[in-house]
Amino acid sequence: MGSPAEEDYASFEERVGRTVYFDNLSPQVTESVLRTALDQYATVKNVKFIPNYTEPRNSPQCALVELDSLKKVKEIILVTAQHPFMMTGMPRPVRACPAEVEMFDDHPVKPGRKISCCWLDPRDPDFQIAKELKHITRRHASEAAFIHKYWLFCQSLFAKVCPAFAGMLEL
Repeated sequence: MGSPAEEDYASFEERVGRTVYFDNLSPQVTESVLRTALDQYATVKNVKFIPNYTEPRNSPQCALVELDSLKKVKEIILVTAQHPFMMTGMPRPVRACPAEVEMFDDHPVKPGRKISCCWLDPRDPDFQIAKELKHITRRHASEAAFIHKYWLFCQSLFAKVCPAFAGMLEL
């Protein structure tokens, strides 16, 4: 028997082994849609979407999906590599691969690891400024996504009101 830290890390590595990373998912994909699509292959234990703060909300998204067994992970990866993944009736080239430890933001520290890395030391005098910049960047990304969504709404509204000029709006 190892220490509690070693046992925690071993159970985390087991969880990583049972997890599939999906990339290029449609923006309309929700947790329930993903669960329904994968339930035909395995029991889905957990779904976590990976946020992308740098692109509009209607861009493709990624997800980590934990299944009930390692064998099912390999099966799903093989199936998605051979056939387009059907989501809401349309084929989409979704990529699936085994998850890696670095993909999880809640991973424990590996026992015996001597190196610790952080973006900026909290005791650094510029830490508060860096934290503020991070907040401003996230806010800017959400504002840009809102403006993009509003533009698409205005474009569709104008196309309904004045169909003759609908083609002129496309950029």
